Amino acid sequence: MSDPLEITVQSLDRQILDDSTIGPELFAWLLAAQRELGLLHGDRPTCPFLRPQILARTQYAVIEAAAEIIAGAFEKLVARALEHPPLLNELGLTSAEEQMARIDPGYSTLCVTSRLDAYLTDSDFQFLEYNAESPAGVSDQMQLEKLLLQLPHMRTFLDQHEHWTPKPHVRLLDSLLATYREWGGQEPSPQIAIVDWEGVSTASEFEVLKQYFESAGYRTTIVDPRALDYDGERLKAGTFRIDIVYKRVIIHEFLEKFDDTHPLSRAYSDRSVCMANSFRSKMAHKKAGFAILSDPQYADLFTDVELNTLRHHIPWTRIVREGTTSFDHSERDLNEILRTERERLVLKPNDDYGGHGVVMGWECSSDEWEQTTAQSFDQDYVVQERVPVKKVAIPRFTDYGVRSDEMFVDFNPFLFENRMEGGLVRLSASSLCNVSSGGGQTALLVLEDD
Repeated sequence: MSDPLEITVQSLDRQILDDSTIGPELFAWLLAAQRELGLLHGDRPTCPFLRPQILARTQYAVIEAAAEIIAGAFEKLVARALEHPPLLNELGLTSAEEQMARIDPGYSTLCVTSRLDAYLTDSDFQFLEYNAESPAGVSDQMQLEKLLLQLPHMRTFLDQHEHWTPKPHVRLLDSLLATYREWGGQEPSPQIAIVDWEGVSTASEFEVLKQYFESAGYRTTIVDPRALDYDGERLKAGTFRIDIVYKRVIIHEFLEKFDDTHPLSRAYSDRSVCMANSFRSKMAHKKAGFAILSDPQYADLFTDVELNTLRHHIPWTRIVREGTTSFDHSERDLNEILRTERERLVLKPNDDYGGHGVVMGWECSSDEWEQTTAQSFDQDYVVQERVPVKKVAIPRFTDYGVRSDEMFVDFNPFLFENRMEGGLVRLSASSLCNVSSGGGQTALLVLEDD
C-alpha cells in the first residue's frame, strides 16, 4: 500500500506538470524574485523547484528527537575532551584552534546555532556531518516561502491541507539574544555584527538577516574581520559598537590569517563581546567527532538512549590512520578495509566545507581511490560508510519548460541551543548535494497528521 503522504505529493506534482499556465513568464518572475530575495549562491539563483519538500509531522518529529539527542551527545564529547587530552587529540585541532577553544565563551551552550547534515533514505535517515561553527541557510526558509507558497498551485494545496512551516530566522535571533543575556549582556537593545570575509558566496544571506534583525529593533552591521577594532573595552566596526558577534567566518580560515592579538580574539578573550558561535564550537565541527560517536570504544561517554540513537542514525566513521578497527562486527585492518570496500566508503577531510576534498569510492576508479587513500594516511582525513540516499521526483523549471527529475535530497536540521527548528533542504542530480557544488534548494513544508 502506498504511503498517504506520497500519494498526496504525487497528486500535487501531476497538477504542476499538467498546468499549462506555468511557462516562461513565471520562470522569469521566479528568477527575478530570487535575486531580489537574496536566494543566491554567488550570482546563481538556487531554487529551480516549483514546490517545497514535504514531510509528515510524524517524520519531522522523529528527526527532531534524534537531532536533539545527537547535539547533546556532542556537548558531552566536547566537555569530556577539554578535560581529557587523549580524547582532545582525536579531534585533530591545530594548536591555535585548541588555544582558542580553551577560552570560556561566557555561556553554557556549545552551539548557539548549528546544523546537522542528513540524508533521508527510503525508510529512515542518517546524519553525516555536524556544521557546528557557522551554518549557512538560516534565512532561506523565510525567503523561499515568499517565493514558492505564493504560486497558485501551492496556495490551493495549502488551503486543502493543515500545515506548518518552521521559522529558523526567528529562533536564531531569539537564541542570540538569550545567549547574550546569559553571557551577562546589559544593553536593552544589543547591537549585532555579522562577521565574515567581504565577497563570500553567502553574502546575500547576511543582507536578509540584517534586514530581519533591524526590523525586530536590533541595529546590525555586516563587517569583514579585517575592519574590526578593539580599544580594550569595546569591539567596534568604525563607530558601530558591537555587543553580539554573529560569527560566520570559518575559524580555521580566521586563524590562518590572525592569532590571539586580533581585535576579535582579544575582545572575545576579555569577555568584552558575546560571540556565537564561539571558538570552542570548532571541536564539534571536526568530522572526527563522528568517528568518536560511532566507535564502540567510546560508548561509556553516552547514555543508553544516546547510544541507541547514535547506532541508528550515524554511519560507521573512522579517523584514517594505521591500525585495526571494528567493521561489520569484526576487527579488521583499516588499510585493508579501504582497499577492499571502495564501493561502500567515502573519504572526507576532517575540517573542510562545501564538499571540498570529498571522494566517493563508488564514483571513482580503483586507481583514483588507491591514490586518494594512500594520501589520506598522511593527511587529516576520516572515512565514512556510504549511506543509501533517497531520490525524489520533484517538478522544476528549465530552459526547456517544466520537467520532473529524480534528484538526491538531503534534509539538514537547524538547531538553536540544541533545539531543532526546520532545516536546509538541498537537492542535486549528483550524490554531493551541496549548494556550493552546484545543487539547488527548496523550502520545507510540514503536513499535520490526519
